[in-house]
Amino acid sequence: MRRTLSAALTGLVVLTGAVACSTSSGSGAGSGAGSGSSSSSSAAAPAPESNPAGDIPDNQVYVAWSPSGGGFSVKVPEGWARQAAGRATVFSDKFNSVRVEPSPAAQAPTGQSVRSVDLPAVERSAKNVKVGKVSTVKRQGGDAVLATYRADSAPDGVTGKSVQQDVERYVFWKNGTQVVLTLSGAVGADNVDPWRTVTDSFRWTR
Repeated sequence: MRRTLSAALTGLVVLTGAVACSTSSGSGAGSGAGSGSSSSSSAAAPAPESNPAGDIPDNQVYVAWSPSGGGFSVKVPEGWARQAAGRATVFSDKFNSVRVEPSPAAQAPTGQSVRSVDLPAVERSAKNVKVGKVSTVKRQGGDAVLATYRADSAPDGVTGKSVQQDVERYVFWKNGTQVVLTLSGAVGADNVDPWRTVTDSFRWTR
């Protein structure tokens, strides 16, 4: 009887130790799996590509445009609203715009004439104008006088709100005709490449 009881107790001890080892091993595996899952879920997912407000998309398509009388052509963003404003034509999308205005001019523009005549006219017609640099730049269609400034946009037709805009004003001239390309977009928008595409596309056709 004592031998049988001793054997039973020995078996119980062995069984209990085995269960304890199994439980300890299972806890370690579970902890490892949990750690792996946490590491996987904490990995940063790729952020969806988006354009900041006012930025013209990289995949924007441009189309050539010429006035009814001809004389020159320029590429403008496809799909933008088009509106006549006196002798000027304006292509716009939200607060971005390309304004094209031809006019007779007996002499070629200079940095001095733009500073003394053109920019004062801009200051009279726009609000909160802050004049930047005036320089002569080379474009594929010829040289142009470039004036940069900031000004308030025209009020939005729906909300009535205005935004401060960065403006680039290019004056091209040939044989008694000048064409002013005025490019504007909200301050902070990265439109360097789109504006270069537009201004580099300008060509005299006669």
